Amino acid sequence: MTASFHVRPQIEYIPLIEMTVNTSHKKRVFVGLSGGVDSAVSAALLQKQGYEVIGVFIKGWYPEGLPCTWAADRRDAMRVAAHLDIPFHTLDASEEYKKSVIDYLVREYGAGRTPNPDIFCNRDVKFGAFYAFAKEHGAHAIATGHYARTSLGKLFRARNDAKDQSYFLWAVPKDALQDTLFPLGEYADKGEVRKEAERLHLPVADKKDSQGICFLGPVSMEDFLRAEFAVEKGVARDVEGREVGVHAGALLATLGERVALTNAPQGPWYVVSKSLEKNELVVSKERVVAHGTNKITLTNTNWFTKPEEGKEVTAQYRYHGPTITGTIGGGVFTPHTSLPEPAASGQSIVFYEGSECLGGGIIE
Repeated sequence: MTASFHVRPQIEYIPLIEMTVNTSHKKRVFVGLSGGVDSAVSAALLQKQGYEVIGVFIKGWYPEGLPCTWAADRRDAMRVAAHLDIPFHTLDASEEYKKSVIDYLVREYGAGRTPNPDIFCNRDVKFGAFYAFAKEHGAHAIATGHYARTSLGKLFRARNDAKDQSYFLWAVPKDALQDTLFPLGEYADKGEVRKEAERLHLPVADKKDSQGICFLGPVSMEDFLRAEFAVEKGVARDVEGREVGVHAGALLATLGERVALTNAPQGPWYVVSKSLEKNELVVSKERVVAHGTNKITLTNTNWFTKPEEGKEVTAQYRYHGPTITGTIGGGVFTPHTSLPEPAASGQSIVFYEGSECLGGGIIE
């Protein structure tokens, strides 16, 4: 039977209230300058609105032997600060990044789970170490280039649903969110942001977006895992136990994702389950739900607006994935319908009411 699911609804666009500037005393905002176009435009917009803007480049931890662009990114961030004529600082957050992102990533993948490092990079580095640094130096607020919106301490989807990044922000501490600005949240699309960068003659206007792990530039998840683990090819079997091909490594696979197999009949093939001990995958030509209950147990929850027990909410457990409705009670999310895609242990599940992000947790 084909599982039914809800396509994310189109939310009516409603402008949100943001921090206003008292012209007799400028609000001091520390902006995380990554060296990219989004953060550069964010800083420029806040400066234009009358804020006292200070640029900060956050230096993470970088593994040896893998390409990294942090030095070039820092140089680009400095160029943006110089162009805007604003103070510039470098924050060494390598200790927090190593512990909260790298160690966590290795530990979770080594246990066969599917973590999302960007979640904890945001929680402990950008809205942890950076937020603390900014407040210690007299900041009224911080700002980043994320596509999301805030109002009165609450988090909302960005105006452009396709670019919305609220999914990655569910674990941000509530006190940090209350002092955060997202200048790009009202933009309709990335093209508008780049046009604004060109109009302001920002030196990074034509710089390409980074697609790698948070802070690691061009390093892909697969490259990182191959450098950390002895990843070997293994057998892929269908749900009946028959050998159907060879996969690139069970450690690299996530439940529900499409996987490339060699020496296999034509697919597509999707991961149903995996065994790290045997280095084997169970695959299917259908994106089926793994055996077990349809209920999802939550851990490490963080709430901006905690829903009432039994109240219907919308949930999303994969970035840009389908949304489903259900209820929360006793640390468990109970969907109203079958899951359209498997929910892998370690993934984030984020809850919404309309365009408001209520919070989220980790799938147990």
